[in-house]
Amino acid sequence: MNEQFDPRLALEQEENEIDLAELFSYYLTKWPAILIGLLAGAVIAGCFTFFMITPKYTATAKLYMVSSSSDSVVDLTDLNIGTSLSSDYAELLKVRPILEQIIEENKLDYTYEQLFNMINLSTISDTRILVIKAESTSPKEAKTIANALAVKAETEIPRLMDTSKPNIAELAIVPLRKSSPSLTKNTLIGGLAGMLLVIGVFTALYLMDDTLNTAEDVEKFLGVMPLTVIPEVKLDKDASTAQTETDARHKEGGK
Repeated sequence: MNEQFDPRLALEQEENEIDLAELFSYYLTKWPAILIGLLAGAVIAGCFTFFMITPKYTATAKLYMVSSSSDSVVDLTDLNIGTSLSSDYAELLKVRPILEQIIEENKLDYTYEQLFNMINLSTISDTRILVIKAESTSPKEAKTIANALAVKAETEIPRLMDTSKPNIAELAIVPLRKSSPSLTKNTLIGGLAGMLLVIGVFTALYLMDDTLNTAEDVEKFLGVMPLTVIPEVKLDKDASTAQTETDARHKEGGK
């Protein structure tokens, strides 16, 4: 028994299948709007980054940590101990008493939590070097915080860990360039977001468009090929004007 053709079922099946080539061609016809979306997104993101986000600066100091078993000789055991203690140094420098002393001594207008979030301490892999980074909206303040932590490491670490003091390998200097935000990165992200937003809108409009525009659309929907197609004819301005004048003469002759 032959199954009866159901146009609605055919339409539903067609809606579930997206012709990527046709969709890409559709995007090409909309390229001016897509380009405008890209430029608008880039301009908005760039302006927001430049005018609305306060730049931050990062200052860096470095400590060299070796736990020596004697006053003058550092052996392999001491080097291994220094490596293992690097993480302990990093954690101890962030304890509340040390950070609160830095706030008080340098007259910083921050709480312990705020200052804690402004510093980053890390060790360089396979070394005994501790990197102290301080981030602030003021480059001079970033330098002050980083160097204050380095100095505190010299005095507080030996007291807390009953070990030899670390050596300051490098003091922080005033950073000349901001560390964040990145104007170039944010502008590119904004442009990409604007372009994707416009493409998303056009994709939704494309998927919701169920009009039959071509003979192929009619064949897919009805299952039969149309016998003929009426072409679109656009009269130019002169032909349209001539036709209007001819109709006017016929009307006058009929009077």
